[in-house]
Amino acid sequence: MGAPDRLSRFLLLLISLLFLILGLSGGLTRLGWSWALASPPLAVVHGPLMICGFLGTLISLERAVALGRRWGYVAPLITGIGVLSLLARIPAKFAMLLIALGSLALVFIFAAVFRKQPALHTATMSLGAGAWLAGNFLWFVGIAIPQMTHWWIGFLVLTIAGERLELNRLLAPSRYAKSAFAVGLILFVAGLIFTSILPVYGDRIAGIGVLALALWLARFDVARFTVHRPGLPRFIAMCLFTGYAWLGVGALIWVLAVPVDAAGSFSFFTYDARLHSIFLGFVFSMIFAHAPIIFPAVVGRPLMFSSTFYAHVFLLHFSLVVRMAGDLRGSFLLVRWAGFANVIALVLFLLNNAHGMIPRRRVATTSP
Repeated sequence: MGAPDRLSRFLLLLISLLFLILGLSGGLTRLGWSWALASPPLAVVHGPLMICGFLGTLISLERAVALGRRWGYVAPLITGIGVLSLLARIPAKFAMLLIALGSLALVFIFAAVFRKQPALHTATMSLGAGAWLAGNFLWFVGIAIPQMTHWWIGFLVLTIAGERLELNRLLAPSRYAKSAFAVGLILFVAGLIFTSILPVYGDRIAGIGVLALALWLARFDVARFTVHRPGLPRFIAMCLFTGYAWLGVGALIWVLAVPVDAAGSFSFFTYDARLHSIFLGFVFSMIFAHAPIIFPAVVGRPLMFSSTFYAHVFLLHFSLVVRMAGDLRGSFLLVRWAGFANVIALVLFLLNNAHGMIPRRRVATTSP
């Protein structure tokens, strides 16, 4: 059986973008912007909306498109229904169960990919899907999000690292390079497991693993060659390298400042700095880099790159630096305003990409 048509893929993409908009609005409400278009219940599920709703659905959709099999679309479909159920205030356990089943479907997608192509990069992405499933299962059984969010981080970091390693095959990496990646991978996965048992020690092991992966990506990624090419290749490379820098920052925070210690004490500012340096600085830098390729593939419409794309990149990183400064100083006012600017940057990203896919035929026919 073939894959769903272009309209079905486009609708799933729109649903994931809807989750992004609602998640951003909920995030603004959490930061005290009471005029934001979100009710308090939306603010409570800000994290699930961003990680499971937007990123989970989008990554599952991307993997389903790449797989090219109709059954692969079960993953983004069930995940999307689960998040919609969460928004509709259907019993939360039912919504969580659907989201967990969606992540299980993604595990099956990667299992099929790994069976056809057993390699380090497919194993890494499979572990990422497994990390998402583990986090969603813990959430379903009642573990608070701050105590299981390391699994959601693992989902995104491992998925992205695996994708970059896959592209790195073009350079025929040495045995040393592959071994270095494997060491970082093992440390990170071991840290994720130990964090659920001994949070302080596990956090530090996971942080060291993330730092090793960040350094590996900065050193060996194919982007070190494409950064010298003008236009879209340079833009993609710059987004990738800034993302690796933020991943390194998040790793250092992970190692040096554990947000939840053995006694159970919790630091909002440490937690905020670690999560957003990775989720915003790293993950959205990767999204900025890959969106000009992924969106046209899903929608079936070409995207015209423009230098205006650098505007949302600059605004995100500048506002994120301010947010980190606010976290370091313990200033909620700085975090609040920086968070507002973070949202503006992401909205600008959506507008730039939407504008880039507007047909230019009319302009071309009137040009001399």
